[in-house]
Amino acid sequence: METAVRKLFTRYERFFNRSLHGESDLAEIASLYASDFIAASPAGVMVGQNDERLKQVMAQGYAYYRTIGTKQMRIRDVRISPIDAFHCVAHVAWTATYVRKGQPDTTIDFDVHYLVQQLGDEAKVFGWISGDEQAVLKQHGIV
Repeated sequence: METAVRKLFTRYERFFNRSLHGESDLAEIASLYASDFIAASPAGVMVGQNDERLKQVMAQGYAYYRTIGTKQMRIRDVRISPIDAFHCVAHVAWTATYVRKGQPDTTIDFDVHYLVQQLGDEAKVFGWISGDEQAVLKQHGIV
């Protein structure tokens, strides 16, 4: 399972960065997710489906990240906590880099905990738990 999960997040990082540069392939990005998913943050819990609405929301999200100057998302570390033979939690440590006019780049480290399922050879995200992204962006003067 560990190899499949690491491969999943290598792809995730690559697709995310391509999207930050306006080179989104939403079908490729959607392929990282299971047919249904759950997301939790201080803003609440939501459930969704891997459908056209997800692709639309993702396109809007990447556009937003570009408008606030997100230059790069880099994975610092992936730590895997197995649950059973088919599921794990992938604790992913990210570094985001933001460009701001007249100032040096700003980097912010944060963690997201992904629920991952592997059926067959491929691992897919079926959920994630994150902190208060907007509060962190405000704290660093990004928004």
